[in-house]
Amino acid sequence: MPAPMSMDLRLRIVHAVESGGSIRGAAPRFAVSPSAAIKPMPRVLATGSAAPARYGGHRRPVLEPHEADPRQRVEATPDLTLAELQTALQQRCGVRAGLSTIHPTLRRIGLRLKKSPCERPSRTGPTSPASAGGGAAGSLSWTRRASSSSTRPPPPPT
Repeated sequence: MPAPMSMDLRLRIVHAVESGGSIRGAAPRFAVSPSAAIKPMPRVLATGSAAPARYGGHRRPVLEPHEADPRQRVEATPDLTLAELQTALQQRCGVRAGLSTIHPTLRRIGLRLKKSPCERPSRTGPTSPASAGGGAAGSLSWTRRASSSSTRPPPPPT
């Protein structure tokens, strides 16, 4: 993202326009685009200053004042879903927050999702059968068969 124009340049453009020149005529004179010359003028008329609006910065989290409530609710019922927590926050605190706002808030206050052993195994990468003990050999059906260029046998000679 480009940085705002310097205050000196803004003031020179505003002074040129206020002394009778056109905005579009001031653009080539100061080697800026017509758009760059036009944009400070409404700000001068509205606020009396050519200073740019606030640029960048850090926004405070929306749920920062209400962090105690999600912590208490999750500690009371650890298997609470984000959607249930969202509904509870809206009812108890009157705060409407998206799931993508609630999850980072929980992580910021130190709460992490831990899978319990009773949950179903991952469908993308099962590693071994549940009956296999520590160090037991797993079945080939539990791992994906694949080969790489280093393990693939060479093509037969022609």
